[in-house]
Order: sequence, then C-alpha cells, then structure tokens
Amino acid sequence: YASCERIFNPELKGKPIVVLSNNDGIIVARSQEAKDIGIAMGQPLFKIKDMMRKYDIRVFSSNYVLYGDMSNRVMTTLEQFTPDVEIYSIDEAFLNLGGFERLDLDDYAREIRRKMYQWTGIQVSIGVASTKTLSKIANRFAKKNKEYEGVLSPMNARIRREVLEKTDVFDIWGVGRQYGKLLKKHGINNAYELSIADQKWVKKRMTVMGLRTVYELNGIPCISYEYAPPPKKAIVSSRSFGKAVTDLQDVKEAAAMFVSRAAEKMREQNSATTMLSVFI
Repeated sequence: YASCERIFNPELKGKPIVVLSNNDGIIVARSQEAKDIGIAMGQPLFKIKDMMRKYDIRVFSSNYVLYGDMSNRVMTTLEQFTPDVEIYSIDEAFLNLGGFERLDLDDYAREIRRKMYQWTGIQVSIGVASTKTLSKIANRFAKKNKEYEGVLSPMNARIRREVLEKTDVFDIWGVGRQYGKLLKKHGINNAYELSIADQKWVKKRMTVMGLRTVYELNGIPCISYEYAPPPKKAIVSSRSFGKAVTDLQDVKEAAAMFVSRAAEKMREQNSATTMLSVFI
C-alpha cells in the first residue's frame, strides 16, 4: 500500500510512510523507512503523534481501489513471463517456472524485477526455489536483506541451509502460533531444525500438514498450484465509519452499498445464496 502511494508522489521517496485502516484508526501498512524507526503493524495512530513530527512521517487513508488496480497491473505484468501464475493475495503470487530450466533462473528473476519496476513503478522481491514454502522463505530474505538486491535463489545446498537456520519457526509458511510454540517447546527453533526433525513425530504432533511442510523445506513439492481458486463459501463486505454516524439515512445508504458489493462478488463467481446477514 505504501509503495502504491509513493508511485504517484515521487517526493515521498526515502520518507517514512504509513497507511491507515478504514476508520483511520490503526496502521495497516508501512514503508521500510517507517519500519526502521520502530513503527509496528497494527499500532494505533494516536500513539505515534510525537514520532510523526520528529521523523516527518507521511500518513495516508487506505485507498483500496488504487491498491486493487495496481495489483491487477502487477499480476498482468507477471503473466508476460510465464502463463502459469497463481495469484495468492493482493501483493503476492506464485510463478511456475517449469520448463524454464535452460535459463539462468537467478538472472530471469532479476529481469522480472527490473521490468516490473519499469512498467509499474512497483519494487518487488522474488524468491526462487523448488517448492512454495522454500520460495516464500527466499522471498522474505530477498526483501529484508539489501545484499540480495531483491532476488534470492537458494538452490545451492549451503545457502539454503544458511537461510533455513536464520528462519524462525514462526516465520515458516503453514506454521501457526500454536504449532510454533509446540516446536519451540521441543527444541525446534528454526526452519532447518524442522527440516531434519523426526518425520513420525512431526506427523503425530502436527498432522499430515506439518509433514508436508517438512517435505517442502527439503525441496520436495507437496503444495499444488491453484490457478483457479475455489469459490468462496462466505462473502463479507464491511467497513468502519471514519467518524460517528447518527443519521439513519447514512446507515441505510452504507448498508445498501455494502450489500450491492457483496452481491457483485457473488455473481462474479456464479454463486447463489441461502442466507444474508447484516450487522452494525
């Protein structure tokens, strides 16, 4: 979100930026500069008033129409490099590079990153690996460590082990808070230690999903691509008001707008509904 705001205002380059939630109450996105001075995700805006003056922090209300449009541009650009793109979220995607083995994938990833910035103005980070779980870990390191210049391809066994050893179990895709606590309790503190853990123990304590994660950390693909996500079973359309609302007509208009948006989403996936719930 912060990157999108910066695209249309070059003067923001190098300045700390935060983007607020729907009601402008809490921080939902931060530029790297904002992270570096200690601003936390989910922090209430009123708690950083002094920091805003001290560090000249730029504050923006969320603009989801803009972010959605920029996301579509990024995903469309990615499709220029491979036809197999799984859109995982508004700012993340998996690219299947099967059949590209004749290329230097590290160089190819750098070309994707260069073209992405040239065509959209968005700086992306890319992790290249043989499994989704490893690619997410590589992507995280590429983003957080400037030495990688936005791209990390941990194909080399030594580099992969080094990266896994520096990845806390809580930062592994698919390991939630409860499983993270369980692993820490049994002396498994990082991704490498999980990758060499006893597989029978993992399956017993973390079910087959945990065992899948172990396989993925060892370079064995277990999580397939979803090029067409399954239809949602429930659709929510909600927003917080930016100020106190006391007029009934305002509430009626808001409810009508959100119901219309939910209905649009439902029609887009060719679904029907048996229940409608409205809450205020």
